[in-house]
Amino acid sequence: MDDQELTALLGDLESDRVERKASISDGKKIRQAICAFANDLPNHKKPGVLFVGVNDDGTCANLPITDELLLNLSNIRSEGKILPFPVLQVNKRILNSCELAVVIVEPSDAPPVRFDGRTYIRVGPRRATATPEEERRLNEKRRARDLPFDLRPFISASIDDLNLDIFQREYLASALAPEVLDENQRSLIQKLISLRFATPEPDSRPTSLGILVSGKEPRQFIPGFYIQFVRFDGTELTDPIRDQKDISGSLIDLLRYVDEVLQANISTASDITAQPVEIKQPDYPIVALQQLVRNAVMHRSYEETNAPVRIYWFNDRIEIQSPGGLFGQVNRQNFGQGVTDYRNPHLAEAMKNLGYVQRFGIGIPTAQKELGKNGNPPAEFDIKDSYMSVIIRRRS
Repeated sequence: MDDQELTALLGDLESDRVERKASISDGKKIRQAICAFANDLPNHKKPGVLFVGVNDDGTCANLPITDELLLNLSNIRSEGKILPFPVLQVNKRILNSCELAVVIVEPSDAPPVRFDGRTYIRVGPRRATATPEEERRLNEKRRARDLPFDLRPFISASIDDLNLDIFQREYLASALAPEVLDENQRSLIQKLISLRFATPEPDSRPTSLGILVSGKEPRQFIPGFYIQFVRFDGTELTDPIRDQKDISGSLIDLLRYVDEVLQANISTASDITAQPVEIKQPDYPIVALQQLVRNAVMHRSYEETNAPVRIYWFNDRIEIQSPGGLFGQVNRQNFGQGVTDYRNPHLAEAMKNLGYVQRFGIGIPTAQKELGKNGNPPAEFDIKDSYMSVIIRRRS
């Protein structure tokens, strides 16, 4: 958007595409505004704009627009409080001789967008929480074409292919705020649609997300959705196999079971020489392994390949292989430095809701930190166009 268009919006005090803030002190309201613009309930199909550094009446607040302020606004995109991730740009502009931070928010391809489990919308020049009817309208805006893989419908599947008990018992409460659940009188199908597990009525079908997170038999529809675990008695692929498992099931079952397998294969040695109290030291830190495996499940490609995530456990190292190379704005230079982009943004949202991701963009830094604390060498990454692998070497 150029300065002329932004200046016109800045002066329009009644527009539902504009919100003004004198500062960033009320971060909650800023996030609510971004969420509402992303939902674009009026269907403008144009960006919403948040001006920071200007009063409600349009006068300049004389707020210093620092690099730190711009960074704080930019970080809202990937902090995981607004889901699915909003598409936004943040920059500094001078409009009407006033220095401002300008946040331009694109309409989402996959509404409803929620902040802390609540759906916010614009009603004229003010914000509001969406009613069930307004959420239904947001659901209807969703389209199958040009959507990421995890939102595409499975025409060959039906709602009966979803484990509705898992959805209701384990996912609903993690994805929606308590008061939203208490007030929610919608049917089960409508709840599935609202959380992107199914396409809009009348002919609702499970989405890839629904199959992955709560499918009864996910591999029937997504053959590569499993983890192949092999424990070798040696350091080469040709050495004897001590244990082998194909870990599958819904996302919740798969991640629980792989955690158990990882924990069962970690060896813990006792050190009674360095300290007066016996210290138990594992050959691998479980948190690092969990972070790297979950990253592989979240970021892998599920399209055009039936290959699983592979965990090869040798006597001296562990190798984790993931189908699909880097995605979006992540490249070889910024990989592992907190820069984020998502091939499967709604699967990432589900993992965040379920507690398998605490904050986005810190999985690899956390793994490296845990490896260092445990005395392991740093993880080594091999990035190819069609796959990625990571080597974690045993603590010596």
